[in-house]
Amino acid sequence: MNIITRQQLLSQHNLHSFTDASIFGALPETAINWLLEQGQLREYDEGELLFDRQQPGDSFHVILVGQVKYYKYHEGRYAYIRDFMQGEQIGFVSLIALHDRAGRAEAAKKTTSLEINSQVYHDFHQHHPLEFGILMMNLAREMARTLRSVNNIIVTKS
Repeated sequence: MNIITRQQLLSQHNLHSFTDASIFGALPETAINWLLEQGQLREYDEGELLFDRQQPGDSFHVILVGQVKYYKYHEGRYAYIRDFMQGEQIGFVSLIALHDRAGRAEAAKKTTSLEINSQVYHDFHQHHPLEFGILMMNLAREMARTLRSVNNIIVTKS
C-alpha cells in the first residue's frame, strides 16, 4: 500500500474520469477536489487488503481506479460476495451502522482508493452542505441497488 497526494493522482488520471463515478454523480469538481484533498488516497497492489474483519468501521473507500473483491466473514469462514468496481464505494455500511468490519476487502488488481473517514465525512457536511446531500443520495442509491441485487439472488435461490 502506498499513500499518494491529490497532485500525484491527478498527474496520472484526469479529474473528469472521477466525476463520472456513481458515488460522485452530480457533485461539482470543487467538492470532489475537496474530498480528494481531505481524504486519504492509497494505491494497492493486487492482493493487498483495504480492510479486514473486526477493524473499526470508521471509514469507507471510493474505488477510483481498479477493482476490489469483498469476502464476508460468518460462522468461522469467509465467503466471496462480489467485486466492487471503479466508481463504487465499499465500507459505508459499517460507517453508517457504527460497527466493526464484517469481512475483508482485497484489491483484485492494482487499485487506487479514496478513504473517507468519519471526520472527513463530518467536515464535508460542514463545508459543503448542499453537496453532502447529493453525496448521501448517491450513497443511498448505491445501497438500494445492492439490496435489490441481494433480494434478486434470494428469489433465484428459493
